[in-house]
Amino acid sequence: METNKLAVAKKILVVDDEPDIRDIIMYVLESEGYQVCGLDNGRAVLDTVQQIQPDIVLLDVQLGDRDGRDICRELKAQPATQHIPIIMISANQSWPTLREKQCNPDDFLAKPFDLSELVDHVKRFAA
Repeated sequence: METNKLAVAKKILVVDDEPDIRDIIMYVLESEGYQVCGLDNGRAVLDTVQQIQPDIVLLDVQLGDRDGRDICRELKAQPATQHIPIIMISANQSWPTLREKQCNPDDFLAKPFDLSELVDHVKRFAA
C-alpha cells in the first residue's frame, strides 16, 4: 500500500478485543502513515481518548467488558470528544441497527471487511 503522507500527524485509536483483528487494523493503518494506538477493552477508552486526543476512533460494537454503543454515546455526549469521528465495526450489527440504538457513530464497517475498504473509510475522516 502506498503511504499517505497527509496521514502522518493523524492519530487513530483502535478498540477491538480480538487481538488478531486489532493487530491487522493497526498494521494496515500504520503502513498508511497514521499514528495508531490500540486497546483490547472498553474500560480504558474514555481515559485514553482524553490522553491521546485521537483524530479518529475505530470502535468494535461488541467488546468483552463493555458495549461499544455505550462508549460511542458517551464520547458523543461530551463536548471535549463529540467532534471525534467514530467508525464502528461489527460482525453482528448493521448501520440501521446502530442508528436505532441512538449511538450516532459517524461511519460503520461490517466484519469481515476488505482492508482497502478500511483505509478508504479512515481517509474520508482524516482529510
